[in-house]
Amino acid sequence: MDISRRNNVTVTGNPQGPTVVLAHGFGCDQNMWRLTVPALLEDYQVVLFDYVGSGRSDPSAFCEDRYASLHGYARDVVEVCEALDLRDAVFVGHSVSAMIGVLAADIAPERIGALVMVAPSPRYIDDEGYRGGFSAQDIDELLASLDSNYLGWSAAMAPVIMGNADRPELGEELTNSFCAADPDMARVFARTTFLSDSRDDLKGVGVPTLVLECTQDVIAPRQVGAFVHQAITGSKLVTLEATGHCPHLSAPEATNEALTGFLASLR
Repeated sequence: MDISRRNNVTVTGNPQGPTVVLAHGFGCDQNMWRLTVPALLEDYQVVLFDYVGSGRSDPSAFCEDRYASLHGYARDVVEVCEALDLRDAVFVGHSVSAMIGVLAADIAPERIGALVMVAPSPRYIDDEGYRGGFSAQDIDELLASLDSNYLGWSAAMAPVIMGNADRPELGEELTNSFCAADPDMARVFARTTFLSDSRDDLKGVGVPTLVLECTQDVIAPRQVGAFVHQAITGSKLVTLEATGHCPHLSAPEATNEALTGFLASLR
């Protein structure tokens, strides 16, 4: 299979510089990084892609069994890196993609040399001694609502996820992104995301890691950012002056400053 076509891979920026891979979260696509890309073009080669079932990926490549686990998405990341022969790339993952990046780095450590985790969550459901932000009943109801009326769920949830109610255009953009996805494929990605538990995988991270959290985030509360930071030895935690779950859209300047500062420290 043509991996570039499957995942709608885009390569831009400086081909002589280190490579940065930008990975979107659930319900999004590579366009969500459009405010980040300009900050990287001069010094870095930038790779963007769409997960199968998102954006302009090839829908014929979708396999429910493969994508019923985050490992299926991680294998896609590894295959993109292999197709481009990337070495020691910096993987920047938003939301669930942060955990996908952790898995990909474990599968192919030669391909990924550092991680940037934007609003990550290794588990969304509360557990004993752990606050993920949602009860099991919350997630069951969320998935049931998504199953029964995906477009209605998207219209209701996207503005909540985005936050920044004073800037409704941001919520509208995320709503449009959610609604553009194939509902059947999105349901699989949502179930895989919200029922995942990657906490144990964090202990195996051995590459330089930056964790970016927001001051207020209903999807990944600050307790989650602290958990991720504590679980990954040597990681750096930065709290952005931003609200909502998508700081690369709501606070691009602060996000880009933290990202480029971390990238510079690796060179």
